[in-house]
Amino acid sequence: MTGGYDKYAFEPFAVTVDLAVLTLRADGLRVLLVERGQEPYAGCWALPGGFVLPRESAEAAARRELAEETGLADVSGLHLEQLRTYSEPGRDPRMRVVSVAFAALLPEPPEPHGGGDAAQARWVPYADAGPLAFDHDRILADAHERVGAKLEYTCLATAFCPPEFTLGELQRVYESVWGTPLDRPNFRRKVLATPGFVAPVPGAARLTGGRGKPAALYRAGPATTLHPPLLRPPREGTPA
Repeated sequence: MTGGYDKYAFEPFAVTVDLAVLTLRADGLRVLLVERGQEPYAGCWALPGGFVLPRESAEAAARRELAEETGLADVSGLHLEQLRTYSEPGRDPRMRVVSVAFAALLPEPPEPHGGGDAAQARWVPYADAGPLAFDHDRILADAHERVGAKLEYTCLATAFCPPEFTLGELQRVYESVWGTPLDRPNFRRKVLATPGFVAPVPGAARLTGGRGKPAALYRAGPATTLHPPLLRPPREGTPA
């Protein structure tokens, strides 16, 4: 029963999803950006995303867009979490558009290709991303801060890693996202002392290019939270 409700009494608006997709490459943290092929902001770089279809949830739309932009046939096992809703009235010059933003983490992703109205797609170093179309600079910054904070008290860092990884590769996740080097022995001690964070792969090792012995391999453990948390070092100029 809708009673006397008149759905035409309110100005219509569209709902979109925007994706802050992060990965690690040899040179550090990268973000997936697309070059817009149509107005508004034609020729500008932006986060991938698109409109939510009438019979589609926001999460389903986010997974569809993620598959289209990355070329991955199956994105069901990837880390994808809702970030927040962006609803400022003037954020899109076409009409009132409310965006549900998501953060996604991809280990070892393929080279992207532009989908929909994107002219091209590219993995860009996080430090070089911007200025972006719409309010995507703010969305990307919010996603980066969310991921950085969650590294402190959850096991999210393993979502950046392949199924089997070294502790050095895990440390590089923290250093790339936080933007600061970590003490290797101290990091190793904290990781191995945290119940369920990582699990050793029996008998497996990987050459790392150094002169020492091959590094042991680990996989993500059963834990989802870190007790105690692995706190990021204070930034220069801030109290310890």
